[in-house]
Amino acid sequence: MREVLFLVKHAPGGFQAISLQESIVTQGETLDELEANIRDALRLHFKPGKAPESIRFHFVDDTFLAL
Repeated sequence: MREVLFLVKHAPGGFQAISLQESIVTQGETLDELEANIRDALRLHFKPGKAPESIRFHFVDDTFLAL
């Protein structure tokens, strides 16, 4: 796998990241903490040498409109 994609959204107390390809969900109070937690989660999820080469964030803003 060359790349793993995470949807990133605001969550209570910071940010939440959900992988679209793997069963990985993590969170962090800041984007720096979230990035570190994603790297840790990937190291735990993949065998050595099998982790993706890059990580892509897709930021999602849940906006609700009343009619």
